[in-house]
Amino acid sequence: MILIKLGGSVITDKSEYRKFDEEQTSRLCKEMASSGKNVMVVHGAGSFGHVIAKKYSLQKGLEDFSQIPAVVQVQYDVRELSQYVVKELMKAGLPAVSVPPGSCFVMDNGRLIADNDETIKALAHIGIMPVLFGDVVADRSKGFGICSGDQAMEVLAKIFKPDKIVFISDVDGLFTADPKSDKDAKLIEDVTNENLGSISSELAVADVTGGIRGKIEEMLSMCNYTDECVLLNGTVPGRLQAFLKGEQVTCTRVRA
Repeated sequence: MILIKLGGSVITDKSEYRKFDEEQTSRLCKEMASSGKNVMVVHGAGSFGHVIAKKYSLQKGLEDFSQIPAVVQVQYDVRELSQYVVKELMKAGLPAVSVPPGSCFVMDNGRLIADNDETIKALAHIGIMPVLFGDVVADRSKGFGICSGDQAMEVLAKIFKPDKIVFISDVDGLFTADPKSDKDAKLIEDVTNENLGSISSELAVADVTGGIRGKIEEMLSMCNYTDECVLLNGTVPGRLQAFLKGEQVTCTRVRA
């Protein structure tokens, strides 16, 4: 099985509140289906989650009860986004069902505690893909916390031990600088624990789930459960399908 994260920057316009990219999401789902591979999907919250979460500092947990309406709104919005994604998966012929992390898991001081995975395993066992996503989840220490799609990926990696883990973003991989603003930025094709320290911390993106640097650190952790984690550009038509079929593509490969 190949575990795939559809990043929020790919399935939504993160600069505009609740802007779903139906065309791009549909294409990516079709690429997964046509590859013939057994896949499992997690997706980010994108503009359905980050806009309000950042405005009300939800990543810090409960600081003021005036945050509660924002918590409820984000939960509503990301569940609606997940239904959009699941609809495209089903149209592509992939049997999928949305499973909100906040409905089955809890957090403790910002970390997801997945001590009851029976539902997810049962769905997968009968051939239904459980689709997790970025969500606001009850937190034992902070009242509530943001469960990123990356944390959901780590939980599923631990449960299912996938052959590969793929993170779909809107850039070709990890670069020496921000490729959107620096034309001299160079792609880092391979990342290990040994060379992570030489990667600039300024590469972190300003969102509520840690950005690209946090993503790479999560990917290194996930290498305990798989042979390889890959970061590739889902905005390039055909690239995901080519990778799933075993072809060489432009990407960053992360290995323990």
